[in-house]
Amino acid sequence: MRRLAGLIVIPLLLLSTAACGDDGGSDSTSSKNGLPEITAGAKFGEKPTLGKGEGTPPKELQTDVISEGDGEKLKKGDAIQVNYLGQSWDSTKPFDNSFDREAPFDLTLGAGMVIQGWDKGLEGQRVGSRVALGIPPELGYGAQGQGDIKPNSTLVFVVDILKATQVPTTAKGTEVAQDDADLPKVGVNADGKAPTVKIPKVDPPAKLVSNYVLESKGEVVKDTDSVVLNYEALLWKDAKTFDSTYKNGKTVTFPLPQLTLKGLKDGVVGKKVGSRVLVVIPPAEAFGDKEQQGIPKNSTLVFAVDILAKV
Repeated sequence: MRRLAGLIVIPLLLLSTAACGDDGGSDSTSSKNGLPEITAGAKFGEKPTLGKGEGTPPKELQTDVISEGDGEKLKKGDAIQVNYLGQSWDSTKPFDNSFDREAPFDLTLGAGMVIQGWDKGLEGQRVGSRVALGIPPELGYGAQGQGDIKPNSTLVFVVDILKATQVPTTAKGTEVAQDDADLPKVGVNADGKAPTVKIPKVDPPAKLVSNYVLESKGEVVKDTDSVVLNYEALLWKDAKTFDSTYKNGKTVTFPLPQLTLKGLKDGVVGKKVGSRVLVVIPPAEAFGDKEQQGIPKNSTLVFAVDILAKV
């Protein structure tokens, strides 16, 4: 079963290889565990400048709390927002950072959205902390490398943990009548398991459908938000499931400004966090006349979406 995340979200973290220039900042600070020194921009919120690693790079994951925040400790499944800068151990030139973009990065911790060194190194750290990570190749990009990152590179990151949200396991809310016989019927279970989706044997709608199944009292989703979703995704034509976060056992975090599947974005914007929504996407707002990873061209897509949280 394919994952849509890599297909419909413009990748940023660790996949952008644009070089980043150095700039000035506050006092420097030495790092523990033999990690490179932050030579400028040492304070939380400032863009750091990292020195070059000295000696043999660590063979195991190294974590150094540069400054500890007073927020909650991060747990697997939390939706978190961070700023970061990353460079290779043997370099003084960052391969990626979010500070220059002025766009923090959102992810679900432990969901496999990033390299293992991030998931393992950030778990247990407090919101408001600045953390340095030394990541050996097997927890980074291994023998294949990535973009400007050479094969078997040890990576060094400085990460500012901006905020975190605990993610519920299911949508909950008032059941909304599903009385249109020409639209799919979605289950209303609230046990964290995948809802059933029954697609009628009729022609699909020509326009986008976005209907509440369970309506919560949460905040309304804006097109600038990042949202944490569970979903079942099916083809209308044969009712075949082509993606499921439930079967993969991991939620997804979608930054809506980077979501390229227009119908899914439009289907959740304006809906309330905590709700379950039926979204039916006509081809013009899905993948059009192009086949995508086994999804036939001109396919109408059906999503049963739990909007679990926004970051």
